[in-house]
Amino acid sequence: MKFFVMAISVILALGSLLPLWAQEPRKGLKTVSLMPQWIPQAQFAGYMVALEKGFYREAGIDLTLLQGGPDKPPLERLTSGQATFCTCWLANAIEERAAGKKIVCLSQIVQRSSLLLVARPDIKIPEDLNGRKVGVWVGHFYLQPLMFFRKHGIAVQTIPNYSSEALFLKGAVDAMAAMWYNEYHAILNSGINRDEVTVFFMNESGPNFPEDGLYAMEDTYKSDPEMCRDFVDASLRGWKWAFENQEQAIDIVLKYANAAHTGTNRPHQRWMLQRMRDLIMLPDGLSDIGKLKSKDYEYVGHQLTEYDFIKNIPSFEDFYRGPR
Repeated sequence: MKFFVMAISVILALGSLLPLWAQEPRKGLKTVSLMPQWIPQAQFAGYMVALEKGFYREAGIDLTLLQGGPDKPPLERLTSGQATFCTCWLANAIEERAAGKKIVCLSQIVQRSSLLLVARPDIKIPEDLNGRKVGVWVGHFYLQPLMFFRKHGIAVQTIPNYSSEALFLKGAVDAMAAMWYNEYHAILNSGINRDEVTVFFMNESGPNFPEDGLYAMEDTYKSDPEMCRDFVDASLRGWKWAFENQEQAIDIVLKYANAAHTGTNRPHQRWMLQRMRDLIMLPDGLSDIGKLKSKDYEYVGHQLTEYDFIKNIPSFEDFYRGPR
């Protein structure tokens, strides 16, 4: 009996040493999930950091970070109820809202386009792509390249590309769509020098669309706007911490990436995180992090109507419920 009492005393004493959040009952937290639009990588470092550092729990949220990928369209998971929140590009979200799906933007994370076309060195100007083979991603990611081709009056032979740089490196296509923070760096790491390719940045050659944002269904926001705001605040806190503690943030990213067997490495994730900082923290600095500006929304909306992707631009006030 004495042994039993002593054992209980030791357990209680040890329990008092645990961090406060570890003692909180799970039932006291609001259970939600987040679906990123791609595999675990530094593109989503802020959310991994916020989860690992306990920022969501401190905000009263029990978050499950789902694993994204090419076979898991985030907006489909959101609208079907398989995810509470998702990340996706602004243009795609506007297109879906215009089609009648009641999604709302909670925060605009990436403030400008990181999409580019990387081409053979003999291609000097966009018009040189005319008649050439260009690798593009299928689905919603095709939107900006298509607008780029139309803007410059280019007729190209589009080749579906699902995730690899192999088509370009092996000469199967003359150019390919790439992200500044991802595929472009992989191409350079293959042994190709920067002056051995021509690069057309969408933020320079157009269209320049803000990209990753945080989204929820309108009903989710209406039923618990405070929880949605707390989710955004914790996410932005995660991004700020990641930028201020980059090597530790990369450790966290690699934990998730290795668990998903993505085959990445630290230098590539470091490059990606640094580029994400460039894309998220514009010259305005921390004051504008996570905000969707009405002028950016209207610009994207007008581009979508001009190229007949949508008929009418949804109301900004109906679409955006994030920080001002």
